Parts: sequence; C-alpha cells; structure tokens
Amino acid sequence: MAYNEAVRQFKRRFILEVLAHHKGNQCKAADELGMHRNTLSRTLAELDMDTAQIRNGMRRPPRSERPGAERIMAGRAMGDRTGSDRTGSEQMGQRGNRLHNIA
Repeated sequence: MAYNEAVRQFKRRFILEVLAHHKGNQCKAADELGMHRNTLSRTLAELDMDTAQIRNGMRRPPRSERPGAERIMAGRAMGDRTGSDRTGSEQMGQRGNRLHNIA
C-alpha cells in the first residue's frame, strides 16, 4: 500500500468517525476538525464520500422498521392505553376535588 493511499484511508475513517459523533452535521464536525465547513465539504468530495449517504445513515429508521414496532403499533390500533381507564378530564376533576377539600 502506498503512503498516499494510507493517508487517504486514514482521512476517510477519521472524518467518518467525527461525522458520526455529530450525527452527520458538517458544521459541527468541521469545527471539531479545526477546518472551515467548505474545506470539509471539499475534502469529502475529494475522498469520494457521499454526504447524503452519511446523513441518511445517521437517521433513525422509520417506525415500521424499528424493533418492536409491530407490538407498539398493534397496541395503538386496539386502543391500548397505559394508565387508568379514566379520561384526562376525569382525572383533573379528581385532583381538583382533592385540592378543594384541602383548602
């Protein structure tokens, strides 16, 4: 492996790690790397790094593709609620009565 290729691979890995740390935010990554955002953008292009792919790789998957999403979505479809069966206004009424009785 030639020296230039080794340096190129190191730059790719290092920049990718910094971008991952900042969730693909080039401004923050450039600041940490001590360079201007435009310089980082130009370096990414020179290293043939696809910035759109980097950003998309940092995003959370859609709900339908997350682990356990089927269970959550099934519970919502059935009207499953966590907590009591009373509505919010009924719960507020109970709290209000307690506060009124204290005063």
